[in-house]
Amino acid sequence: MTVVRVERRFQGPDRSGNGGYVAGLVGTSLAADLAPESVPKVTLRMPPPLEKDLELCAGRLTDGDALVAEALPVDSEFLADATIDPVPPEEARAAEAAYRGLRNHPFPSCFVCGPANQSGLRLKPGPIGDGRTACTWTPAADLATDGLVDEVFLWAALDCPGGWTIDLEGRPSVLGQLTACIDARPEAGEECVALGRYLGEDGRKTFTASTLYDADGRVLARAKHTWITVDPAAFN
Repeated sequence: MTVVRVERRFQGPDRSGNGGYVAGLVGTSLAADLAPESVPKVTLRMPPPLEKDLELCAGRLTDGDALVAEALPVDSEFLADATIDPVPPEEARAAEAAYRGLRNHPFPSCFVCGPANQSGLRLKPGPIGDGRTACTWTPAADLATDGLVDEVFLWAALDCPGGWTIDLEGRPSVLGQLTACIDARPEAGEECVALGRYLGEDGRKTFTASTLYDADGRVLARAKHTWITVDPAAFN
């Protein structure tokens, strides 16, 4: 059992942790014990509490008796359609100018894409057509160990590029489930490209995918998400 805290820096909505970051904490704790043909699927069971001691054990994150999130293995084929065709970095940078979160963000302090979080990842996934988003990301040195970006931050970076393929103004949503595979870790300071893709929806659920590429066009990580439509006021 490990005690973890979701610090204020890693928030999503004002009163809870960023879903991708928390999923990364839980997913990476299980990934090392998985068979090569399996990847972790993390389900968030409640808004992750901020600045509170939580227990992480065997892929389960708990707050006392309450289950915050849990990771279970799934066949890696689940991510077979998660890889989005790459775009050049200059196209991804151009898309950032149309990032809708700059003018109307349901959770402006989000660690991954919130314009008000000065210590966040500062991703700006803008639309590039066909239900896709793209942006660049240059990881800061404090996200790395021995020069390579820690996997939990790759999970986080996979989060919001998928979310912004949704009309978050008309359909505000939070992450409910994230399945990810980390193929390689980039160096701190290396420009990466993140892409998202809309896959469909069912009732309050929306399904998306995301892919992270390094400066040489190599796939770093892939993910699929399930988002749940919510009232932002309940989280802020």
